[in-house]
Amino acid sequence: MKYLILIQSNPQSLAVWETLTEQQRTDFGLGHLRLTEEMRETGVLVASEGLGDPALATQVSVRDGETITSDGPFAEVKEHLAGFYLIDVADLGEAVAWAAKTPDAAYTRVEVRPVLDMSGWEF
Repeated sequence: MKYLILIQSNPQSLAVWETLTEQQRTDFGLGHLRLTEEMRETGVLVASEGLGDPALATQVSVRDGETITSDGPFAEVKEHLAGFYLIDVADLGEAVAWAAKTPDAAYTRVEVRPVLDMSGWEF
């Protein structure tokens, strides 16, 4: 089953980040690289990426058949998605175990969410 491990940026995580030394920040980033490699080596990793600042986002909508885009910055939000790991594991317990290995889990919370399998849906 696929699970998404969501890494959020929020006031709590930013406050913690500000207290870290340069070495701790480097170790944090290296921790993500090591975790990604461990997930890849064990075969659970489907995809993993960090996400750009929300100010770089483009919003897309369709009205009356016309595609409309809007560039940031958007309304200020206190929390945004900073990155993710998409993993394929046996169950929630295994997904939680992987989430606990993220460097972020030592300082704040990460979210684990099941990915809905829509492959059997008929339209």
